Amino acid sequence: MTQTTSRADADRAPEPERPTADLPAPLRRLRDFGRPPRVMGIDVARGVAVIGMIGAHVGMTAPFEWERIETWTALVHGRSSLLFALVAGISIALLSGGSRRPDVADLPRLRLSLVGRGAVVFAIGCALELVGTGIAIILTIYGVLFVAIIPFLRMRVRSLWIAAGAFALLGPVSLACVRLLSPDVYGEGIALVFGPYPVTAWMPLLLAGMAIGRTDLLRVRTGVALLLGGAAVTTAGYGIGTLLAGPAEALTAAGANPSPMLERLAALGIPLRPLWALIEVAPHSGATLEIVGSGGLAAAIVGLCLLLARPLRWLLLPLAALGSMPLTAYSAQIVAIAASGGLAAAEAREGAMWPLLTVVLLVATTAWMVLLGTGPLERVTRAASAWMAGAAGVRRS
Repeated sequence: MTQTTSRADADRAPEPERPTADLPAPLRRLRDFGRPPRVMGIDVARGVAVIGMIGAHVGMTAPFEWERIETWTALVHGRSSLLFALVAGISIALLSGGSRRPDVADLPRLRLSLVGRGAVVFAIGCALELVGTGIAIILTIYGVLFVAIIPFLRMRVRSLWIAAGAFALLGPVSLACVRLLSPDVYGEGIALVFGPYPVTAWMPLLLAGMAIGRTDLLRVRTGVALLLGGAAVTTAGYGIGTLLAGPAEALTAAGANPSPMLERLAALGIPLRPLWALIEVAPHSGATLEIVGSGGLAAAIVGLCLLLARPLRWLLLPLAALGSMPLTAYSAQIVAIAASGGLAAAEAREGAMWPLLTVVLLVATTAWMVLLGTGPLERVTRAASAWMAGAAGVRRS
């Protein structure tokens, strides 16, 4: 009998047999954490995103310059949230069958479970908004995206990539056109479209994450492809954006007279706002090249985490533990920032809260994982997911 999975298994490290009855529960959790079916590399990438979000909130960073390594901490701004979006898409793919697309019969359960998760995450986000830290909370849009992704659950990998590209290209331009026609748009919920975390910026990364999650994440070649492909994409995105930024800066520099160029563009019928929606690379701009550049960087980080998680398992375990309970960790750092006096107090500490919160959360989440397993807020989302799926009479077979 031929072995049809021999090539796929060649990249996998063999899992030794492990007795389970002779160890206390905490030691079993410590030993088994991050092993299949859980993908530890994804937890590590999510942990990196959490630390990046903390840095974006309370870190002191200088303007980013490639040639100055000390400014590289500025990369956390804008890019950490998009790494969250990419990993969220991967997580949704894993929840809905992994490399195998969900069956039609499973769709009602999966849809309701995502609605349940999204509702809880949205509610927690609203509660954190009421804390009044002045931080733009990502959880509300995160909760909405759990529902927005439902129509794409059964898409093939190729279709997911095409949809991601279409959203990345057309979403920012469409948003810019709406702004052009309605410059003073405001109202309840408008931040979902025009805020620092617009749906048009998140959907391409979420769809790309789902496409990645539909591949075999345990294969070495997947990690290598993500690392190299992501590096190429981020170089192209930011490279093109940097090249186009030169002429743009020349138009707006002190003493420059942009009128002739603007008149020439107007004569050609080229509206400037949609043009900027394509070429901007600044954090939180939501432009096409920012999505491409940041998305490539996020994919490269995921690929690197997948490659390192196996050989450096014990070293990366605290980071993976942090990433295994992102909702708890994210909420805890918001509450901690509020309790310590808010963003103004954090700025007065000149960035000291970033390493402090990081170390505390790494230790706390690792201890929780060993002693209790799943994070507290993750238990709530899991319960809501199961309840929603069961409330309509949709149960696992």
